[in-house]
Order: sequence, then structure tokens, then C-alpha cells
Amino acid sequence: MLKVVVMDGNAISRGLLNSVLTNGGHLVVGDSNVSFTGIARMVKLKPQLICIDLAKVEGDKMEVLDKIREELPKTILFLVSNSFNEESIRQGQAHGVRGFIVKPFNTNKVNTAIRNAVVKFVGEMKKASGPGESTDDED
Repeated sequence: MLKVVVMDGNAISRGLLNSVLTNGGHLVVGDSNVSFTGIARMVKLKPQLICIDLAKVEGDKMEVLDKIREELPKTILFLVSNSFNEESIRQGQAHGVRGFIVKPFNTNKVNTAIRNAVVKFVGEMKKASGPGESTDDED
């Protein structure tokens, strides 16, 4: 079970994704609109996964991702949107995004995408730490 925060400017979308994630066995520990105040509150929750829709963010959307990466470097980021194009995917990945969730939400696709991203992330962490080293954090 992953601790998840959902950040979206639309309360209905937050609620729907919250339900999808909860039904998929995850613990949604918080939700918020996307703002620097929301990010500050979210950082205190120390989620393992953040699902974020940047559609209503004014200004540099990638700055938001960079701020999250700076505060929570081991948190897995997923972008949420009505649609993605090649440029938005490339930009997201360049700023630490590990996966993409398309609205309207398909429960199986969301949970499969998260599972695949987590497995890949854990594998990368194990490979980076080398043999015999632990990647577990003891907070």
C-alpha cells in the first residue's frame, strides 16, 4: 500500500481519483489544489506517490514539478490530464515524472500504470544502491 497525495484544481477529479486509488489498495493521505501552499502541506505528509494535474497552474508548470522533486526526491510523480502530447510527456519525464494518468479514469489502467512505475522505480533504486545495500528509509 502506497501513501498517495492527489493534487488537482478540480474537486470532482480529486474525488474520483481518490476513489480509484483507494479501491486499488492505496492510502490517500491528502488532496489539494495545485498551489505552493498545497505543496507545502503535502510535503509534510511525506507521500510515496503524488498524482498531480497541472492544467490550472498559471506560469511555469515545470517549476511545480521541480519544487516537488526538490522537497521529496524519492516520491514517485504521476501527471494527470485530459490528454498528453509527445512534448508534455517528454517535459514531464525531464522533470522527474514517472507515469501518466489520463482522464476520465480507468481503474485498471491507473492501477497498472502505478504498479509498473513502482516496480521500475524499486528496481532502479536497488541497482543504484549496489549489492548488499538497503534502500529502505528509516524516518
